[in-house]
Amino acid sequence: MLYDSGSYLMIFILFILASLASMGVKSTFGKYHKVRNMRGLTGAEAAAIILRNNGLTDVKIERISGYLTDHYDPRSKTVRLSEPVYDNPSIASVSVACHETGHALQHANGYVPLKFRTVIFPAAQLGSQALWPLFILGIILSMPKLITIGILFFSFSVIFQLVTLPVEFNASARAIDMMESYNILSSEENADARKVLRAAAMTYVAAAAMAVGQLVRMLLLNRRSD
Repeated sequence: MLYDSGSYLMIFILFILASLASMGVKSTFGKYHKVRNMRGLTGAEAAAIILRNNGLTDVKIERISGYLTDHYDPRSKTVRLSEPVYDNPSIASVSVACHETGHALQHANGYVPLKFRTVIFPAAQLGSQALWPLFILGIILSMPKLITIGILFFSFSVIFQLVTLPVEFNASARAIDMMESYNILSSEENADARKVLRAAAMTYVAAAAMAVGQLVRMLLLNRRSD
């Protein structure tokens, strides 16, 4: 009983922290999305400057729908920017675009954590989907091995979330350096860009904490069922 209450409390606390992190990035992005950068560069234009200066002529920039759905696809070498980022000349838009372009540079430079994350992505995706079906089926059929297999699968998802942290932090660091080196933002604007990227980073920290917490909870529940 102590395991149950403790694990539920842990997950609840982590859920609250993840919700606060999500609210924080939306609030910070919303604030600086209204602040036009001094050069009037859109997110797409800022990304193009970085790609051009680094000789990445084979990387595309595409507009996609959604809000904060920006990402870099290493399979097609494409920086995909959401509509509020692609066309908007704000500090927030440029910050996000440069961050995603930072992933393109990681890919081009053979950044090991990104390569590892890409390799384990299929297993991580399967693990997040297979955990609960295997866990519940194992309880119904009284087959502890199914529960163990589900937990092992989910561990790939946890590893993926943990590896994501250095990948995202490094992309943000590259973005800050490039925005300054290529005069995309002024030094004053770079300080605001740091706030945007720091808020975004907290969502990845929260996601990793949630994944670890879920894994710990599953291990406790599995131990209790033995």
